[in-house]
Amino acid sequence: MMKNVTIAELYDLRETIAKDLFEAAAYPWELLPKIHDFILELGKSLPEEAYERRGEGIWISRSAKVAPTACLNGPLIVDEGAEIRHCAFIRSSAIVGKGAVVGNSTELKNVILFNKVQVPHYNYVGDSILGYRAHMGAGSITSNVKSDKTLVVVKGGGEEIPTGLKKVGAMLGDCVEVGCNSVLNPGTVIGRNSNIYPTSMVRGVVPPDCIFKKDGSVVPKL
Repeated sequence: MMKNVTIAELYDLRETIAKDLFEAAAYPWELLPKIHDFILELGKSLPEEAYERRGEGIWISRSAKVAPTACLNGPLIVDEGAEIRHCAFIRSSAIVGKGAVVGNSTELKNVILFNKVQVPHYNYVGDSILGYRAHMGAGSITSNVKSDKTLVVVKGGGEEIPTGLKKVGAMLGDCVEVGCNSVLNPGTVIGRNSNIYPTSMVRGVVPPDCIFKKDGSVVPKL
C-alpha cells in the first residue's frame, strides 16, 4: 500500500460530522461518489432545534453565518459555527465542517471540509476532501479533471493507484497550508502538516511534515 495516502494517515475523524462515511474505506477518494447520498441520509437525522432545513436537501446549523448573497444548492450540510461569506457558490454535495470558512467567490462541488477548514478567497474546491484546519490561500484551486479526460491515477514514490474516477481533485491532510494562487492537479495528496509555497503547481503525493517549493522540490520541515 502506498505510504501517506490512506484515510488513517491523513485525517483525524473526530473532526468531521461525516466520520461514519470514512470508516469503510482505505483511501479518501473512494468516498467521492458517496458524498451525495450520505448527506441526504445524515441530514434526516439532524435535530431540528439545531439545524434549519432550507429547501431540498439543505441543512444549515442555526449557529452558522450565511451571507444573503451566497448561493446554496443541495445536498448540503453546514455545521455549527461555520461561515459562508459573500457570493460563495456551493454547487452541490458539500459538507462544511464546524467553524469552517467558505469565502468570497469560493466555489465548492462534491467536497468534505473538516472542522476549521478555511477556503476564504476566490478558491475552487471540487471532488476533494480537506482535513482539519487545512487552509487554502487566496486564488488557490483544486483541478479535478485531467486535460486528456482519462481516469485519475494517484502517483507517489514510483507507485501508482488507479482511482477509477474521471474527477478527483485534492486530498489535503490535517493542518495543510496551501499558498496563494497554487494549482493542485488531479489526484494530488498532501500529507498532514505540510506547506505548499505560493504559485506552486502540485502533482502526486507530498509527504507529511514537508515543504513543497515552487520549483517542485520537497524538503522536510525542521
